[in-house]
Amino acid sequence: MAKTAMKKASNLFVWIILGLLFIALAGFGIGSFSGGASRVGAVGDVEISAEDYARALDQEIRARIAQTGQPVTLATLRAQGVDQAVLQSLVARAALVNEAEMMGLSVGDTEVARQITQIAAFQGLDGAFDRESYEFTLRQNGLSPAEFEQEVREDTARALLQAAVIGGIAPDQTITEALVAYQAETRDARLLIVTEADLPEGVPLPNTADLEDHYAANPARFTRPEARAITYAWVTPAMLMDTVPVDEASLRALYDDRAALYRQPERRLLEQLVFADTAQAQLALDAIMAGETGFDAILEERGLSFEDVDLGEVTRDDLLPEAAALIFADQDREIIGPAPTPLGPALFRVNAVLDASEITFEEAEEELRAELAAEAARRAIDDLRDPVDDLLAEGLTLEELAEATELVLGRIDYSPTSEDGIAAYDAFREAAMAVDESDFPELLTLSDGGLFAIRLDAIVPPTLPPLAEVRADVRADWRADAIRAAINARAEALMSLLAQGATLEELGQVAIERDIRRQGFIPDAPPTLVAQLFQLGALGDVVLVPGADRALVAQLDAINPAARDDPNTQILVQVLGQAIAQTQAQDVFEAYGQALQAEAGIRLDQAVINAVHAQFP
Repeated sequence: MAKTAMKKASNLFVWIILGLLFIALAGFGIGSFSGGASRVGAVGDVEISAEDYARALDQEIRARIAQTGQPVTLATLRAQGVDQAVLQSLVARAALVNEAEMMGLSVGDTEVARQITQIAAFQGLDGAFDRESYEFTLRQNGLSPAEFEQEVREDTARALLQAAVIGGIAPDQTITEALVAYQAETRDARLLIVTEADLPEGVPLPNTADLEDHYAANPARFTRPEARAITYAWVTPAMLMDTVPVDEASLRALYDDRAALYRQPERRLLEQLVFADTAQAQLALDAIMAGETGFDAILEERGLSFEDVDLGEVTRDDLLPEAAALIFADQDREIIGPAPTPLGPALFRVNAVLDASEITFEEAEEELRAELAAEAARRAIDDLRDPVDDLLAEGLTLEELAEATELVLGRIDYSPTSEDGIAAYDAFREAAMAVDESDFPELLTLSDGGLFAIRLDAIVPPTLPPLAEVRADVRADWRADAIRAAINARAEALMSLLAQGATLEELGQVAIERDIRRQGFIPDAPPTLVAQLFQLGALGDVVLVPGADRALVAQLDAINPAARDDPNTQILVQVLGQAIAQTQAQDVFEAYGQALQAEAGIRLDQAVINAVHAQFP
C-alpha cells in the first residue's frame, strides 16, 4: 500500500520536480561561492547554498523580463519584496527535505536515473539520453552530476512527503454547496426603460447664462490635453497626382495588359462529380432527376466534400469541347451530364451563370489614369529624396525647404488624440511623440510613399480654450447633463407612483428578462443593473438604475434556485469543488511547512545574502 502511494505521489508531482530542476538550470552568468561563505542559511540539517539562492533570483528576473518585455533588475525586485519571497520558498523547500531525511524517506538510484533520462535538455536528436549533453549542461551551470542527482533525490522525497500531507484532502461539501447555490442562482425581472422620448416636456435649449455657468463649473471637460507644437513639411503622391502628365499611349497599354480583367467571357460556377464510366454517371443522373437521391447525397455516400468537387469559376476553354458545348448551351438545368473530363465521365452542378462582360477603355480610363498618375507621383517623390536630404544637411529650415521644393509646410498642435491630415499616418505619430526640441529635422517616409520632416517648436501645456472656441462642445455637454438629469427625475417620479400602487405596465412599455445570471449582462442596459438586481432581497422590490442616455426601473419577479440537473451547474460543482480542495490543501501544507520550520529552526547568514545580491548588476 505504501509503495502504491509513493508511486502515485511521484507521478503527481513529476512536473513540480521538473520545474524545480528548471530553476536549478536557469542561473547562467551567476558567479559561484566557495569556502565559509557558500551558504545563505539552513533549516535543521539541510543547507541552502548561495548558488541555489542566486539561481532562484536569476530565474525570477528572467521570468519577469519574459512577461513584461522590459528590463528588470534585482533592485526592482527587492523594492517589491520579491527577494524575500524567493528566499522563503527555498527555506520551505529545505524544511521539507529536512523532514524527509529525518523520516528516512528517500528514493533509489533507479528512480533518480529514470527521472533524469526523461528530461528533454539531456536528450540527443534521437530522443535518447545523451551523457555528453547531460554533463555539458551541468558544467555550464556549475553543477556536478553528483550534486544534481542529489537535488533530484531530495526533490522527489520532498514531493512524496507533500503528497502524503495533502493527498487525502477532499473539498468541504458545505462550502461547495453554498457557493454553487450563490453562483448558479438566477433571477427574473421586468424593466421599465425611460429615455428622452418619455419626458413629457422635453429638455429646453440652454441660454447664454446656462453655457457660461456650465463652462465655469466643468473646466476639466473642455481643457485641451498637453500638445506638441510641431512644424512639418510634407509631400504625398496625392499632392502631385494632378501635376504629373499621363500620356494616352500608356493608358492604352495598361488597358490592353488588363484585357483579361476588363473583358470577361461567359463563365459558370461548377462542381464536378466524376464516375468510373458513363453508365454509372447516367444512372446517378436518372436517380437525381427522379428525386430518389441528390447531388449532395451522392457526395456524402462517397465521402467527398464540397472542396473535393468545386471547380470555381470556369470558362469554355477550361473544359473539354464536348463538355463545354453541353454546359454552356444550357441556361436552365442545375445538373448537367454525363460529359467527358480528363478524369472520366462526370456530372456537373451549375451554381451560377455569369454572363460575358466588357468594360470599355473610356469606362476604365479614369481608374487607369489615377493609377498611372499615382505611380508617376511616387517616382517623382523618390527623385526628391536625395536632393531634400542634401538641403536638410545644409541646414535649411523647414520653411526654406517648402519654398525650394514641392514639400508643403504645415503646423499642428499634436496630441495622441489627433487624427486628421498628416496625423493620420502612423509614421508621423511615432515621430511626433519622439522628436525633441534640440533635434534637427530629418527626412522620413510615409506609408503611401510620401516624405515628411518635422520640428518640435514647443510643448503646449494643458489649456482651457475660451468659451467662444468650444461653445458647441459646451452646448452638447450641457444638453447631455440636462437630459440625464431629466430622465433620472422622471424615473424617480415613476418610482413614487409604484410606491403608491401603480404597476410597471401602467407606467410604460415593459421588457421581461428571465434567468438572469449573477455574472451575466443585459444588452443595452447599464452595466450595474445585474449586480443591483441581485442585491434585492424580496419579490416585488424595485431599483432605479441610472444611465448615460436612459434610466431603468427594474422590479424583481422571481428568485430561481440553482438548477441541479443543468449540465452547467454540474460543471460548476466540479470546478468549485476542485478549487476549494486546492485552497484547503495549500492552507494545510503551508501550516505544515511553517510548523516544520519552527521545529527544525531557521538559520540565515545576512552577510552571504548580501554577497549574493552584490553579484547582480
